[in-house]
Order: sequence, then C-alpha cells, then structure tokens
Amino acid sequence: MRTYSDRVARPFRQQVDEGILDRAATLFARRGFAKTSVQDVADSVGLSKAGLLHHFPSKEALHGAVLAQAGALGRRVLDSVAGLPDGPVRDRHALEVLVDVAVAHPGLVALLLAPVMQGDPAPEVDAASAAALGAFGVEPGGPVDERTVRVVGALSALAVLTLAAGHQDGAATWRPFIVATCFDALGHSAQGHQGPGAALPRPDQVEA
Repeated sequence: MRTYSDRVARPFRQQVDEGILDRAATLFARRGFAKTSVQDVADSVGLSKAGLLHHFPSKEALHGAVLAQAGALGRRVLDSVAGLPDGPVRDRHALEVLVDVAVAHPGLVALLLAPVMQGDPAPEVDAASAAALGAFGVEPGGPVDERTVRVVGALSALAVLTLAAGHQDGAATWRPFIVATCFDALGHSAQGHQGPGAALPRPDQVEA
C-alpha cells in the first residue's frame, strides 16, 4: 500500500527527472554526446555526480531517456495536426503546439531541432526531428525547395525566440509574437487569408 509520502515523492521525483533531462538535452544539443560528461550535467542541475547517477545510472541511460523524451515531444507535435490538410491552418496549429512545448522544455526542443539547424548526424535525434518536420509536411532528406527553406527558417527562429523568452521570463507575452514571426517565415499572411487584422481560425473552429 502506498503511503502519503510515496504519493508526494513520486510527482516530485518526476519533476526533478524532467528538469535533469531538459538540462542534459541542452548540453547534448550544444556539445554532442561524446563531449558531454556526467559531471557536466550534474553541475548544470546543481547535483553531485553521485546524486545524478542516483536518478540515471549512466551517461548512456541519461542519453537514452533524453532521446526518448525528445521523440515523444516530436510525435506530440505531429499528432496534433493529424487529419489537418496542408496549409496555413495546419502550419499555425503546429507552430502553436511547438512553441508551447519549447517553452516548457527548451533543452529538449533544442535537441529535437538540432538536425534542422546544425545537421546533427545522430540517427536517434534525426528520427525525433523528422516527426517535427513532418508536422509541416517536410520529409528529411528530400529535395530542397522554397518550402523546405522556409520551414527550416521558421523552426530556427522558434528555437531562438523561445529561448530568449525563457531567459527573460516573458514566455506568455512573447508567445503570440513568436507564432506570428514563424508563421510569416512560412510565407503566410493573416491579412491575406482572413482580411486585414484578422487572426487565422484555430483547427477546432474549422468545419470537418
């Protein structure tokens, strides 16, 4: 039978683990797996090396957990637009979901988008990144055209802007402007689709 302390400890442990994964993802995105040590991650989250290994028994285990979480986030974005046709409504919704994910998990999204911005060769990361690209109808390794360049530009801007918003504790204020900036980068215009000053409809407002 679980005690009250067990019920309290489980959510707290999950919160700590998620914080560790996000900080580790930031380091893996910047330095790569080989150049990131367990001590580097421990220092970044304010734990001793032994304390970090209490949560994740090895660097490989930590890296695996980071990749699994990044993959889950990528699939969340892709699943959010399932059934929506290609076009501005789908793009807008994918951006909104990805911005919210990036604000909550900046390190994991940085790792998720690393192949887009840096050409990271790790196949596990590429698989997670492919899900995010797929939300915008782009196939990794496909021909480079205007759409591909616009999607890469929009996602790069999203990563930079959400990180800046997080540093300034301005996520809520910045959110609509980040979405609008990335939406423009994709070649869409709210005025062009709905009339001057009108916002695009949300997917749940679009008739089936």
